[in-house]
Amino acid sequence: MKPNIHPKYRQVAFHDTGVNEYIIVGSTVKTSRTIELDGKTYPYMTLDVSSHSHPFYTGKSKSTKQDGRVARFKKQFSVNTIKANK
Repeated sequence: MKPNIHPKYRQVAFHDTGVNEYIIVGSTVKTSRTIELDGKTYPYMTLDVSSHSHPFYTGKSKSTKQDGRVARFKKQFSVNTIKANK
């Protein structure tokens, strides 16, 4: 076998920025940043979405910028009808 071909497996701190949660998991991800948590230094990697923030896992719906864009589009292109008072 060839020596030194396997990636380095270590504990990594993943930071879910959506809910400000830190998850310590074993990984081979390469990163140049580190963070100190609970007195230990870990390689640091940010996440946009994880099981702590994804609506499928949390059961909560999360509004996005798309909701605002759709509402703005409907408002801009809707036809205003005036009902006559009887």
